[in-house]
Amino acid sequence: MEQNAIKDLFGLTGRVAVITGGAGLLGYKHAEVIARAGGIPVLVDLAAAHPETKAAQLAAEYGVKSLGCAIDITKAPQVTTLLETILERFGAVDILINNAANNPKVESSSGQAWSRMENFPLAVWEADLAVGLTGAFLCSQVIGAEMARRKKGVIVNVASDLAIIAPDQRLYLQEGLPEDQQPAKPVTYSVVKAGLVGLTRYLATYWAHCGVRVNAISPGGVYNGQPEDFVRRLAALIPLSRMAHVDEYQGAILFLCSDASSYMTGTNLVIDGGRSCW
Repeated sequence: MEQNAIKDLFGLTGRVAVITGGAGLLGYKHAEVIARAGGIPVLVDLAAAHPETKAAQLAAEYGVKSLGCAIDITKAPQVTTLLETILERFGAVDILINNAANNPKVESSSGQAWSRMENFPLAVWEADLAVGLTGAFLCSQVIGAEMARRKKGVIVNVASDLAIIAPDQRLYLQEGLPEDQQPAKPVTYSVVKAGLVGLTRYLATYWAHCGVRVNAISPGGVYNGQPEDFVRRLAALIPLSRMAHVDEYQGAILFLCSDASSYMTGTNLVIDGGRSCW
């Protein structure tokens, strides 16, 4: 295949991509690869995450148009306003990456009795599902429906390896703590991520006749300064013997958002260093 043909296959020139949680660690990396491929990243996040500032950084670094929108994706009217803003500014929306999620860093804390199933607060359950599932539903409902109307579009749901395997709670054990005080990976994380895979399959079949492709990725853990003991324990569960680098999911995002995956829908692409093989 000629170089230009490869560039066209993976190119996103002029395509408008909405990334929820876009100002966060992975969300910004997703936006980077969109920009590098010539797309127009729209970073959607809470005001405290400064999506406007992050969008300006992308525009300056990659010489593309970009937009930062501070909204709460759990509020339907705000998602509707988001779409109106995008259509007014760019005229269309081509890609939606449902990336936003609550994810408390249990591995960096001790004595987190609240995170155990027996004590898990209903308010935390509701908040986590609101962001991770309701937010993805609302964005898909509003933005996906616009894509379906235009007979063209891509949705990528960011799930997790914990959508297909259970958390290994031994990773979070803290020496000297009684069992009922040991931290645990919250139940909501697994439920949200598994739910996103279900949403992927539902939407993939629901909108297939409208030219909207819907896939998910299930990434493994990303190294971000976690405690050394936690990293060592987790690496022992992974055939590649390490956590992911922060930029190692960009290729998968580009593949799923571009025409390179034009015959792919309803799939969950697992990228976990082989962890789920064991």
